[in-house]
Amino acid sequence: MTMPLSIVILAAGKGTRMHSDLPKVLHDLAGKSLVQHVLDSARALNPRSIQMVVGFGADKIKEKLQGQELDFVYQDQQLGTGHAVMQAIPKLKDDEQVLVLYGDVPLLQSSTLLDLVSQSQGKVGILTATVSQPNGLGRIIRDDQNNICAIVEDKDATEAQRAIKEINTGLMCIPGEALKRWLPKLQANNTQGEYYLTDIVAMADTEQMNIVSTPCIAEEAGGVNDKVQLAFAERYFQLRQATELMRAGLGLKDPNRFDLRGTLSHGRDVEIDINTILVGKVILGDGVRIGPNCLLRDCSLGAGTVVHTNSIVTESTVAENCHIGPFARLRPGNTLAAGAHVGNYVELKNTQVGTGSKANHLSYLGDSDIGAGVNIGAGTITCNYDGINKSRTTIEDDVFIGSNASLVAPVTLGAGSTVAAGSVITHDVEKKQLALGRSKQINKNGWQRPAKKKDR
Repeated sequence: MTMPLSIVILAAGKGTRMHSDLPKVLHDLAGKSLVQHVLDSARALNPRSIQMVVGFGADKIKEKLQGQELDFVYQDQQLGTGHAVMQAIPKLKDDEQVLVLYGDVPLLQSSTLLDLVSQSQGKVGILTATVSQPNGLGRIIRDDQNNICAIVEDKDATEAQRAIKEINTGLMCIPGEALKRWLPKLQANNTQGEYYLTDIVAMADTEQMNIVSTPCIAEEAGGVNDKVQLAFAERYFQLRQATELMRAGLGLKDPNRFDLRGTLSHGRDVEIDINTILVGKVILGDGVRIGPNCLLRDCSLGAGTVVHTNSIVTESTVAENCHIGPFARLRPGNTLAAGAHVGNYVELKNTQVGTGSKANHLSYLGDSDIGAGVNIGAGTITCNYDGINKSRTTIEDDVFIGSNASLVAPVTLGAGSTVAAGSVITHDVEKKQLALGRSKQINKNGWQRPAKKKDR
């Protein structure tokens, strides 16, 4: 019979080696805080409750995690892992297994945690790993029958014990009744002067309670204590994501140069070139191609759409067979219909672009409604902001706008109309009209260009 599960997450440490005013567990990994990764894996186990032990930066942690189903427990003094779990004792029950996690160990997958919980029903379960360089890590001590009988911290270990390669990851799953009985017996008689949670293993051995180990990949159980380890965890996590996506059919030119900081849904035959960053919720339809050095944030791209080199697409919806870039920027609020083209050095904001319309060069289109079959010449801008108010520009179907035109909103260009190059348009243009908004050109004969005086 499977026992109910409660989870205790230890997140009270300051993280001095991070050299940051931000609590260590709130540092970012792939678009989420370290502790959020831990919470997400924990929730996949459907626990009865989640207790988070906080201390340094508790208010910041609570603010970051507000609205989530968990209880916060305070640890005023950081006196070791055993002392931290003691703070959660009043909220734990005798009839459950208690899984102890760490807020700075973000790479553990829910499947690994499920293995640990499943194997430790009514027993003391320890997540272990075997490493080539165990320096600084607690060692797993086994008896003559190869049963675990204790965990010894590196600073308290003998030379023989330091030679052991099997290490304690820190994660344990313990029967609630036993945990509540053992914790008050912990003593701080070690070099650190702390109450070690791992000392309960020797107590369990004394009581002849079964102690089982669940092995895992060492990198998966790695903690983050400084910026170097944070960078390692980021790359490990990104490569793991990339591998899973490629196995699901995503084409990546180089998985080592791909970053997903959110979620990605993709169709068939999607190709992404190097140094692309995806943030938030991104949806890519069949046959989408993303060039190198692009940023996609909270956007949807329809089938066959191409985003060329060095382009940014943010909070926008793009239909099928569109072309974006190179060096284009779609700011929030844009909708592109099928076959639209937004070319090099074109910026869009809060703009709707109709079927087959094109703005191929050097333009700014903000707060605009653009119909189908529109051609927007190089250097065209919508003057949508007067310093206080933002106004919309409406460009109906089949409008042709010449180069270097300024459209002063609010203004409407009727269907089939034409705007001459170099015009400043301040009034509505009726259907099929030609609008010229240029100043009169004057040519002066005999003009003498100013010349620099020669140095004496």
